[in-house]
Amino acid sequence: MPTAIAVTSADLALPATDRHTPAAVVVRAPHAQPLDDALTELGAVLEHHGHLVALYSTACPPDHVRRLHTLRAVLETDRFAILPMDLPPLGLAVLAHQLRQLSLCDFSPGLLACAARLLAHYVHAGALLGSVARLDRVETDLRNHLRSWVPGTHFAVLANPEPQLVRLDRHADRAAECGLRAPGFATRLARAGGRLSGEWVEGVLVPSWQVQGAYEVPLPAESAAWWGTPKLVEFAAAIPDLSVLYQLVASVRREECRWCGLELIGDRCAFCAAPSAAAAPGATDGTGGGRRPNGAARSLTAPAAPAAADASPASSLLRRRGLAPVSPGGVPGPEPGPRRAVRVR
Repeated sequence: MPTAIAVTSADLALPATDRHTPAAVVVRAPHAQPLDDALTELGAVLEHHGHLVALYSTACPPDHVRRLHTLRAVLETDRFAILPMDLPPLGLAVLAHQLRQLSLCDFSPGLLACAARLLAHYVHAGALLGSVARLDRVETDLRNHLRSWVPGTHFAVLANPEPQLVRLDRHADRAAECGLRAPGFATRLARAGGRLSGEWVEGVLVPSWQVQGAYEVPLPAESAAWWGTPKLVEFAAAIPDLSVLYQLVASVRREECRWCGLELIGDRCAFCAAPSAAAAPGATDGTGGGRRPNGAARSLTAPAAPAAADASPASSLLRRRGLAPVSPGGVPGPEPGPRRAVRVR
């Protein structure tokens, strides 16, 4: 069975775009579900799927995050990965949908969980805001804080992959360019309306970014807290092509976790948080220092990351985390790599 993907509320579980994509598991808040019921439900999920990967945003209430860790501890399982993501709520929902699609491919649970950090760099998530006075997740200057008090002022904000803030004038709905850096690859855009008109997103952002399609979803409940205002229209553009997502993940060098034995990409395991051999302190070779007594570390072959450095900050961050993929055609990266067929189990 495919690895299960979990989110913390039903509005973060986007509807499947086809009949094959598995549904998301919803881990409800403590006030919405007793602990015993949650244990029974997740126990059945683990028994059926084998592994569970739960994503939550930085706007998730602390008691809800504690519930996730309590469930993992009481179930006494190392097959439950809990991943905090520094993405806006709608961006996290889009990422969770991508992982649900990839769960049908021939990726191991460890590889799929680690892919969340990699694919997050390819999600362009932002919002149209009526105020940035309480926005603390994207840097804003005093001038824009003061302008937030002027009636009719709007701001276009990009939170991921690189923060950007643009103040829009009164004629912004008729502008030819949105002012935000566009993705350099084909994307599909999700839009969630709050207490602002979405005309700018539909009339300016969508044509400017040249997205392949746009669709509307309900605004996540955590969005107002994440952006600091209920006056917003949230949007997230991401790669819709499963074959491209597969190539991005498959092209990254992978290894076996020295502690739990699962496959990983990047600088740490998503299930046990053990560092990779390359990231371990004092590591001098590909095998690393310590290893779990009942498992021998081995290197799994994959297309090697190119040596040439990319100038963009996002690419540099990917390399520091050990997540430098060989980019498929149409996706900017160090160099184009050979496309690989998607294998669905």
